[in-house]
Amino acid sequence: MGKSHLAIAIRIKAVNAGFKVYFVNAGTLVEELISANMDGVLEKKLKALGKYDVLIIDEMGYLPFDNEGAHCFFQLVLRRYEKSSIIFTSNKSYGEWGEIFHDHVIAAAILDRILHHCTTVNTKGESYRLKERRKHVLTTMQK
Repeated sequence: MGKSHLAIAIRIKAVNAGFKVYFVNAGTLVEELISANMDGVLEKKLKALGKYDVLIIDEMGYLPFDNEGAHCFFQLVLRRYEKSSIIFTSNKSYGEWGEIFHDHVIAAAILDRILHHCTTVNTKGESYRLKERRKHVLTTMQK
């Protein structure tokens, strides 16, 4: 499918064009936001993330967020809304985002802001990693 590869290519192009870009795994980002919230420095963390022109959040939806994670993530999206770009990679359709946040209301609020100015790119096909692994196995078997 190549979602992460596409996001990495966009990151490289954006950096080469002079944009400040932060690429992060969704689970790692939410852990950082929760930790900042627990330490009383969520506002500082959100401000630091706001300094990036482009925020790329990889693997959105692979791990669900708890209530605190969903709240912190909403704060991030709200802070960046109509100010800075966010790119997501995900294997989940928008209709499944309620499962990610365990809350369909907060998912709808997040999606409302994300989808307002978005472009969605759907990738189809076999996973790049599985395809490469299959090639490796076939090559090894032929030897």
